Amino acid sequence: MNTDSEPTRAGIVNQMRARGAWNPLWDKLDEWDPAWTEQFMATAMQPWQSGVLDPKVIELLCIAVDASATHMYAPGVRRHIRAALELGVTRAEILEVLKLATLVGIHACNIGVPILAEELAAREQRTGD
Repeated sequence: MNTDSEPTRAGIVNQMRARGAWNPLWDKLDEWDPAWTEQFMATAMQPWQSGVLDPKVIELLCIAVDASATHMYAPGVRRHIRAALELGVTRAEILEVLKLATLVGIHACNIGVPILAEELAAREQRTGD
């Protein structure tokens, strides 16, 4: 983090901080390696800057990523839902994205159910039940 004695750094990181898109969990990374953090964040911001995808689509994708079982970052979900609504995305569209994001969690069943079946069968063989 910058102190009053350090020069103010321009760039993507400061832009993200100014608009409330900065995750405070990244503060230490930025403190330890500001050049790498700036480059990473510049890469991460490409979808907004390239103009290839509609901003509504980008926000919906961000909602899906932040709400997914492997990420679950509530402040990001809130920020991107708010931004999506401001862009005119409907409640139904956001709800569909959230329902699709739940599919990521199905892998727990894909992995867990066969293991459970194997372990139940193994236990039955051991105990004769």
